[in-house]
Amino acid sequence: MSRICELTGKGRMVGNNVSHANNRTKRVFLPNLQDVTLLSDALDRGIKLRVSTAGLRSVEHNGGLDNWLMKTSDTKLSDNARKVKKEIGKKLAAA
Repeated sequence: MSRICELTGKGRMVGNNVSHANNRTKRVFLPNLQDVTLLSDALDRGIKLRVSTAGLRSVEHNGGLDNWLMKTSDTKLSDNARKVKKEIGKKLAAA
């Protein structure tokens, strides 16, 4: 399983450990990913996603999963999140 947020697309970053003697060695910065179940108001069910904590804050700031998915471009979203966005779009169009 790759270490990429399904909502924001945030992934790993590469940098250096720098010692007191200024020696540099490569290291990896991983995002803080959490397995969460986010509730969709339109679908009336929970959706399991692997999301970064920053992504969770963004979802809450935008008023829930439905609003976040409808505002976000498909290029940032994972395949699973794109499918959910499509389902929500159909539900909202029918209502």
